Amino acid sequence: MSTGKALATAKMRTAGVNPTAIAIFGHYWDQLAAGATGLIPEDTILPLTSPDTIGDTVPTSTDALAQTVMIKLNGGLGTSMGLTKAKTLLPVRDGLTFLDVIVRQVYWARQRYGVRLPLVFLHSFSTRDDVLAALAAYPGLAAAGLPLDMMQSEEPKLRSSDLTPVDWPPNPLLEWCPPGHGDLYPTMLDSGILDSLIAAGFRYASVSNSDNLGAAPSAELADWFARTGAPFATEITPRTPMDLKGGHIAIRKADGRLILRESAQTPKAEMKFFTDPAIHPYAHCNNLWFDLPALRAKLDETGGVLRLPLIRNAKTVDPTDPDSPGVIQIESAMGAAIESFAGARAVAVPRGRLLPVKTTNELALLRSDVFAMGEDFIPRATVAPLPVVTLSKTYAAIAAFDERLPYPLGLADARSLTVAGDWHFGRDVRVEGEVRLDERGGTIADGTVLHG
Repeated sequence: MSTGKALATAKMRTAGVNPTAIAIFGHYWDQLAAGATGLIPEDTILPLTSPDTIGDTVPTSTDALAQTVMIKLNGGLGTSMGLTKAKTLLPVRDGLTFLDVIVRQVYWARQRYGVRLPLVFLHSFSTRDDVLAALAAYPGLAAAGLPLDMMQSEEPKLRSSDLTPVDWPPNPLLEWCPPGHGDLYPTMLDSGILDSLIAAGFRYASVSNSDNLGAAPSAELADWFARTGAPFATEITPRTPMDLKGGHIAIRKADGRLILRESAQTPKAEMKFFTDPAIHPYAHCNNLWFDLPALRAKLDETGGVLRLPLIRNAKTVDPTDPDSPGVIQIESAMGAAIESFAGARAVAVPRGRLLPVKTTNELALLRSDVFAMGEDFIPRATVAPLPVVTLSKTYAAIAAFDERLPYPLGLADARSLTVAGDWHFGRDVRVEGEVRLDERGGTIADGTVLHG
């Protein structure tokens, strides 16, 4: 074993990282050392243009939902928005946080359909304590005999020069990084949650990002997935200008398998194909469905190492210091597991199933009158298509955003809002058509109607 791999895996063992995660890390380290880039060239794939659909069907029964567990990825701090706690603790509508809305969606589905519907969070070491403290306000949330969460593993950042684990005495925590949400599968295995769910009579998992409030419990999709008999499925939806850089599902020419391609896996010269909705018309929602016994069998077959495609993420050890040492973070995407299962499916769903909040642009939309939330606590668009919001870097951090946009915007009659300068918005500001506010900055008075 090379020095870099030996040092890194020893560091992981000392930190108590689970054995399966260490084995997976070693698999990716070998790929890096061999010069792998993880890139998926355009000429190796075919676009997916005819996915499955479910239409407006009503579920034939709720049996499938009764056998489903909801899993939410909750490891992100939202650092791109200047947050230092879990993004799910950020208020999004009517004083409710992402976490509040998720819990209410599950409570509503339990009552509406008379199902157990466990809710399990995949946390990182940065988010667990704060979120569990917030969940203490919801007694009875945990399903009998099942935990509320599982902990994502961690791995060393590797020096770009020699792939050895980086040392960073100013802040040793920065020596570590999460391995991407592909870590879900070994975490379910080594934590024992996968076996506990199967033993408790659960058959299916519905997995999604916690910052996507559109991915609520769905009896329709659970019923569809059960009827297909597929081991694995992923949701896709027609692309909009807001998500052209998100991943997409394609067909690998070599074997006809469905695969996931992320922007980080696309050669830079080929991003023109990746972002062209005429070529790749569907966005990957990162909403997954999988058969729990089928996953267990696949993990048994592979020794827990699914060999998901490598994502090579080049950064600096301190993300805020461009002069700190360059590092490689090894990552994988959970949606990439679609290629591991023969008979996997991709299903086209309404745009409402994908409401990501990665930046304050999406947050401004979600807080506006463009969305309304019903008794099931699912935000639904009141207009189509959605307007495109583009805010300058001044609004990137949540503190600066809330100071300048303290009230919901009226965007129902807008096609787009572009804010180039530093503008402060009053109460009841409405936007009509296409509006651009220039670099001069200033104050928008209460009740102003901005016309394109």
